[in-house]
Amino acid sequence: MCGKGNRDRFAKAQERMLRLDLKGRDIADPDVLRVMGQIRREEFVPQNYELQAYSDSPLPIGMGQTISQPYIVALMTQELRLNRDCEALEVGTGSGYQTAVLSKLVKRVYTMERFGQLSESAQAVLGRLGIDNVEFCVDDGSSGWPQERWDDKLERMVEWQPRFDRIMITAAVPKIPDPLLEQLKEGGLIIAPVGISGVQELIVAEKKEQEITKRFICDVRFVKLFGEHGFEE
Repeated sequence: MCGKGNRDRFAKAQERMLRLDLKGRDIADPDVLRVMGQIRREEFVPQNYELQAYSDSPLPIGMGQTISQPYIVALMTQELRLNRDCEALEVGTGSGYQTAVLSKLVKRVYTMERFGQLSESAQAVLGRLGIDNVEFCVDDGSSGWPQERWDDKLERMVEWQPRFDRIMITAAVPKIPDPLLEQLKEGGLIIAPVGISGVQELIVAEKKEQEITKRFICDVRFVKLFGEHGFEE
């Protein structure tokens, strides 16, 4: 457990992050800023990186994965225009930090991770923080949420057609996977870093009358999403 000195240090670093890295740039959504000020990023980084928790940079979390820089977390969250009626799918649980941010802004988060070790770690942290509106899945996120779920009344797996108001892909894809576009509700938004090179384009896509319109946000750098509809390993 960190002592009072460290807590004060983290609080000052978090305030600086909000003031300079988020408000000082183009993060203006008051709900996003409020949540980014509530969730302690040091909870989601390895202990040897705790003192860098509020630096505006990605940090390694193991398994070749990273926790995104705070600005990108805030930007992607802001661009999804979330509300408490939304059900959101997150592809790439990672550390669980982005998951926690989403959980404070929507009704329910469904989050997928290909590495069981990372999913278990994220579940432990979110459980410790009392976040209980998140459903976890270890699977190929590029293929979308599994079309089976456990029915408590029937006490067996049943088929269902998952549909989401918002989808966030937190790893680079060569294109937005078709299964994820299929699981996006009419009028829904999906955000993803798209591109085959080391630099990707952050794209927001909206589904209207089964048509997809896309909008470029900025250039970004993300680790690759491997899977059937992502990159080949």
